[in-house]
Amino acid sequence: MIRTTSSGGALSARAFALLVSVGLGAGAAALFLQFGAADGYQVVDGVRAALVFITTFWLAWGAMQSVEGLISARRAPPPLVTPITTRTAILMPVYNEDPAVVFARVAAMDDALTRLGLAAHFDFAILSDTQDERVGAEEERWFVHLWDDRAQDARLKAGKKARFFYRRRPRNTGRKAGNIQDFFETSGAHYDFALILDADSLMEGETIAEMVRRMQAAPRLGLLQTLPRITGARSRFGRAMQFAAGFYSPVFAQGQAAMQGVTGPFWGHNALVRVRAFAESCALPELSGPPPFGGHILSHDYVEAALLARAGWSVRLDPDLTGSFEEGPQNMIDFAKRDRRWCQGNLQHVRLLSAPGLRAWSRFVFFQGILSYIAPLFWVMFLASNLYATATAPEPDFFPEPFQLFPVFPSDQTSKAVGVAVGVFGLLVLPKVLILLDAIIRGRVEGFGGRFMALRGMLSELLMSSINAPIMLMWQTRAVLQVLMGRDGGWPAQTRGDGQLTLPDAFAAGWWIQLWGGAVIFLTRSLAPDLMLWVLPIGVPLVLAPLVIWASSQPSAPPLFLTPEETCIPQVIADHRRIVTLWTGSAPAAPASAADAVEVTA
Repeated sequence: MIRTTSSGGALSARAFALLVSVGLGAGAAALFLQFGAADGYQVVDGVRAALVFITTFWLAWGAMQSVEGLISARRAPPPLVTPITTRTAILMPVYNEDPAVVFARVAAMDDALTRLGLAAHFDFAILSDTQDERVGAEEERWFVHLWDDRAQDARLKAGKKARFFYRRRPRNTGRKAGNIQDFFETSGAHYDFALILDADSLMEGETIAEMVRRMQAAPRLGLLQTLPRITGARSRFGRAMQFAAGFYSPVFAQGQAAMQGVTGPFWGHNALVRVRAFAESCALPELSGPPPFGGHILSHDYVEAALLARAGWSVRLDPDLTGSFEEGPQNMIDFAKRDRRWCQGNLQHVRLLSAPGLRAWSRFVFFQGILSYIAPLFWVMFLASNLYATATAPEPDFFPEPFQLFPVFPSDQTSKAVGVAVGVFGLLVLPKVLILLDAIIRGRVEGFGGRFMALRGMLSELLMSSINAPIMLMWQTRAVLQVLMGRDGGWPAQTRGDGQLTLPDAFAAGWWIQLWGGAVIFLTRSLAPDLMLWVLPIGVPLVLAPLVIWASSQPSAPPLFLTPEETCIPQVIADHRRIVTLWTGSAPAAPASAADAVEVTA
């Protein structure tokens, strides 16, 4: 029996999170309004209070996901042992990737399934959208190599039981979503399920088998999403993000699953779909007008989840499914490039908010995704409005009445503004502290090097994210403004490798952020010196942006930001490294680890 969140349970979780978030936002706005109006109410005070409400609500909503995750956490159900009676296609879309490294992932997952005696139930399809002819030729060569490597008996070589397929589209119409749709239209009828991956995805054989068994046991389950763990990070930035994903994300994902129930998310990869449900429900339209708001839908995964739910299929996130892996950006520039595409895709969803037949929660997910990118604009507006309010504040009038003998001193409401600031900081820090305490109680910290190392990792990640946040805010603000001005960001290929940057590279990417940081500090010093102490935590990282970008891209290694996948390397990751070394003669770059008993060298 697979445990799912009931409709009533999901509604209760949503209502609880929404009421608390709105309440905290309203309380912060009321306190700030009292502070702003202490010297006489002005219109800008109302604007500031409204901005405080929006930003506090958004932070509280994120914090409530962790609270819901801690409340709803339960022991993972035992694995199912029912026989697999279905056929599944494992889809690996590629776009200008290193074919040797990508195809080795296919071989590693095939090894994992073969060890379980389940390989006959799974086929692999490499779906290329590569537009570079040189890379395309390399893909064909490495596919032949993969075929020869996997074809270890005469029957497979004779083509009687082909399990590996490769096709390359001459035009990448619809990008990844179009690539997947093309497969379903031409070959989907041969399969019951399809496991959709990314080019950097890896999954353990046991995880794949468990997903198939869960979908077999739930006839109305249209999509089953796992929570991928980030692996292979080598830079300071990448390893901090890898630690955060491993330490915090399971709790946040459990909270998200509790609130979303069977109207859950699809993140575009490391998810199993029912072919018939997906093929019948998820054909995406091309939006009218030019990009960025028209054309092909970029953030297709959220839309596909909404379309499945509209058709009556369950869409579920099961955070207890371990053994699901991906890679992440190694530096802030690559992260910002990917985030630019996500920004355009999420803002494009404004065209879909009124689409007919969608469930209310699906519309809220679209709204939530839009708000996640326009929230930085509210922070920028809040900073600007505070500078304006302080610079234009009227001089206090101690004798408001004529012939008044004694002065009237205005009420000091500074403590309320400080209280709001402390509360906002608490919303950022408290979830991480609660997750640390929960990890200690449940013994989960052992995979992160124990209590001390987990605490050190949390504090280091908190410090690094606090320094990076103003820089990322500037990139996100620019991305939103570019979209609103009609600039199409396209679909750039992912950058792989160690991600190490030079100082000139970092300066080229961050000089404009540095100028804005200098302007913020100068304006604060000139117009509102009383705010300088509050502005410095934002202004200093902006001024040092090129140095921060460069330093965060430099190599880092355990024990800082140690994760369970480094303490005990999963078999499929070890197999992938071994296969790449065997095929190419050199190992894929990987972080050094004293616990890596199967470390491979060139």
